[in-house]
Amino acid sequence: MIATAQRIQQVEEYYFSRKLREIRELIAQGKPIINLGIGSPDLPPDEKVRQALVEAISEPKAFSYQSYQGIPTLTESFMEFVKNEFAVGEGLECMPLQGSKKGITDISLAFLNPDEEALIPNPGYPTYAAVTRLAEGKSIYYSLSEVNNWLPSIEELEGLVTEKTKIMWINYPHMPTGASPEKDALQQVVDFCIDNHILLVNDNPYAHILTEKAFSIFQLKGAEKIGIELHSMSKTFNMAGCRIGFAVAKKELLNAITKVSTQMESGMFLPQQEAAIAVLKAPTKWIENLNMTYAKRRELVWQLCDVLGIEYTKNTGGLFVWAKLPEGKNAEEWSDEVLYKHNFFITPGTVFGSNGEGYVRFSLCQNESEFATCIQRVKEQES
Repeated sequence: MIATAQRIQQVEEYYFSRKLREIRELIAQGKPIINLGIGSPDLPPDEKVRQALVEAISEPKAFSYQSYQGIPTLTESFMEFVKNEFAVGEGLECMPLQGSKKGITDISLAFLNPDEEALIPNPGYPTYAAVTRLAEGKSIYYSLSEVNNWLPSIEELEGLVTEKTKIMWINYPHMPTGASPEKDALQQVVDFCIDNHILLVNDNPYAHILTEKAFSIFQLKGAEKIGIELHSMSKTFNMAGCRIGFAVAKKELLNAITKVSTQMESGMFLPQQEAAIAVLKAPTKWIENLNMTYAKRRELVWQLCDVLGIEYTKNTGGLFVWAKLPEGKNAEEWSDEVLYKHNFFITPGTVFGSNGEGYVRFSLCQNESEFATCIQRVKEQES
């Protein structure tokens, strides 16, 4: 047996990779499982995406290596989107990423030295901590709670920061809770990071999904000094399989990320770039229609929560519904009970950290009939 590197002994297989294997086995046994756990958009992208892919695939250099920085019209489209949607952009540039998840890796490798620390939200996206460990850094968790509207406490952060603190990860609109960005609270976070020379990264794939107004960290004073923001074509534009995202920051920070990314990839497939350009040109109507669909689905999830006897908050955004279990209920046990009793899967909150205990997360990435079926199954079992 060849010994593995110590760095991978610090991480486990991604929870959803393991759980989906279990779900596939249940389906193979004939169980009518409905997956309400994964945030994988099920709707097709705009027709412009398909047209652009078909046209670009016939170009003479479609299958050639592409520029590491993306074709110029792609980066221009990213920048135009940022300016139009967020009213920011002065002093900032964009660079393409092969998915914003790849950006998390590149940023960690570009800025973390061994034993340097990253501030990680609890609950939060598990990849922040996993990639920090793979980069041989240390994950320092800061607490988010319902009492504080799932926003960071500056008092707690001041007690956690050390001379080794290098990066702070935030994610607003927040995943998994759906908490909205509150500018006053996040301005304090920006000021904290400036004072302590900490790189602040806002992972922002849900900015346009069921939100009143799209938020960018760069709408806050001074954020351009220490900030990077990640965006994704996966969620808003239903292009998850294309693996297209982009980072926004001042040039010096993007140059550091580029040193990593250009060693690990060789440019993005040209038709994917052309598809992204096509859909970014006129996003407003597309987003409005998408949100109408998600709003209908969210209403059904709220109904499902009602029949399951669990609590939820309506004033949230993003692609999920975060719900609170009755006092004393274990999230993973409750999720498994629902899976085997009612044949649908809901993500236990503990996947996202210890502060997720007592909560579960529903994805809106199923059609309305599937949510209605889940509601009916619970009603039949309980009657």
